Amino acid sequence: MSGLFSDPRLIVVGLGVGVALLCLFLAFGDDKAKKQAKRVDRLKSRGMGATIAEALQLRRRSDDKGKLSQLVMRYMPRPELLRERLHRTGRSISLGAYGVGCLVVGVIAAVAVVVLGFSPLLALPAGILVGLWLPHLFIGFLAARRANAFGKHFPEAVALMVRGLKSGLPVTETFQIVGAEVPDPVGNEFRQVSDQIRLGHPPEQALWDAARRVGTAELKFLVVTLSIQRETGGNLAETLENLDNILRRRRQMKLKVKAMSSEARASAMIIGALPFIMTGVLTVVNSAYMSQLFTTERGHHMLMFAACSMSLGIGIMTKMVKFDI
Repeated sequence: MSGLFSDPRLIVVGLGVGVALLCLFLAFGDDKAKKQAKRVDRLKSRGMGATIAEALQLRRRSDDKGKLSQLVMRYMPRPELLRERLHRTGRSISLGAYGVGCLVVGVIAAVAVVVLGFSPLLALPAGILVGLWLPHLFIGFLAARRANAFGKHFPEAVALMVRGLKSGLPVTETFQIVGAEVPDPVGNEFRQVSDQIRLGHPPEQALWDAARRVGTAELKFLVVTLSIQRETGGNLAETLENLDNILRRRRQMKLKVKAMSSEARASAMIIGALPFIMTGVLTVVNSAYMSQLFTTERGHHMLMFAACSMSLGIGIMTKMVKFDI
């Protein structure tokens, strides 16, 4: 038994598993939050007036009342910015769930560092770095994928608004038509805009709230266009038709840039994957030769230097093939 507790790797593994289980219990064991979420769903299913306001208020309250959510809000420098990034994913990810994800990923990274034979002193900084970096990248990936899906269907929504305005409908009625006819995430956002307008919010404010949730320039163009047209007057249908043409040309330019940079992106992926492929091949051919990277101090230093240089190279190549239009 004394030999069991004298191994620092086993101690780190045990502590990591215990912390992960405790965090999962705190994150998903709050019955009060679950009851509030069920009540929100019942209220939203009724669908009108103050019921919608109560549902929206309870949804925000249930997202922030969890124990871990309060803990993240207390120690996070800018929790509102994090909540905005989580909303852009289109998924109901609370601050507490994000904190649990960061902690679990950090614990797994720390355990992996110790199990691979590195010094236990490196487990804490490695766990903190990976625990903060990987969930941040994952949330950014989900938000970018949703923004791309929004930009794909948004010109269709503007064209539908133009047809509705030409047929004599007010602009607020076209929001409801877009919410019912256009696929998500565009339809979902416009349904929320219609609900806010039905509660008495100004259309510009409801659209700005949607623009903050989505984080795309296309929806901001629409908000600015409607705001200017409300102040200066003019033919709104013709203005939105011009905006529709601009958005479609903008998307065509994005696709053209993506096609032209495909060779550079493929080269970046091949160059980034080549070290891992060669490591696997050499491990199969001569495992004793490659094991020195994981069993000796000099090999650990080489691995850390390789990881830093590869991260820097991948970041530079990503910036080189990414263009903002």
